[in-house]
Amino acid sequence: MAPPSSLKDVYIEELSDLVSANVQMQKIMPEMAQQASDQRLKDLLQKSVTGIGQHTETIRQLLQAQGGGREDCKGMEGLVEEARRHALNIQTRPDLRDIQIIAAYQRMSHYGVAGFGTAAAYANALGLQEDTAKLKQIVSDIYQADEYTTELALRTERAAAQSS
Repeated sequence: MAPPSSLKDVYIEELSDLVSANVQMQKIMPEMAQQASDQRLKDLLQKSVTGIGQHTETIRQLLQAQGGGREDCKGMEGLVEEARRHALNIQTRPDLRDIQIIAAYQRMSHYGVAGFGTAAAYANALGLQEDTAKLKQIVSDIYQADEYTTELALRTERAAAQSS
C-alpha cells in the first residue's frame, strides 16, 4: 500500500485496520466463551460476538463510502496470539483462567478503543459528522463492556485470592 498523502488516506487506513482487528477479535470470542467458567463472563463473551459483528458492519459501510481499502491488523493479531498463549492454551484453575481471559479481552477492547477514538477524531477533522457519531457510539459501547468486565475481574480476583 502506498504511503498516505492526506488525512483521508490515513482515515481509510485506520478504518481498514479496524475491520481486520474486529474480524480477528470476533473469531476468538467463541473460544474464549467456551473456556470461561463464570456464566456472566461466558454470556458477555458470547454477546460480544454479535456486538463486534455489528461494529464491523458499520466500519465496512464507512470504509466503502470512502472508497475502500484493505489492511491486515498485526496489532490485533499479536493480541489474539497472546490470548491463546496466556488464557486459552494453558492448564490452570478455572478462576485463574477466567482472570486471564478477562485480561486478554480487555487488552483487545482497549486496542479497539484507541483505534475507534482515533478514527472518530479523523472523521471529525474531515467534517464527516455522521461517521464521527457512529464511531463515538462504538467507543461508548466498548467502554460499557469494559466497565462490566472490570467488575467481573474484581469479583473473580477476590475469589481467587481467597482460595489461594
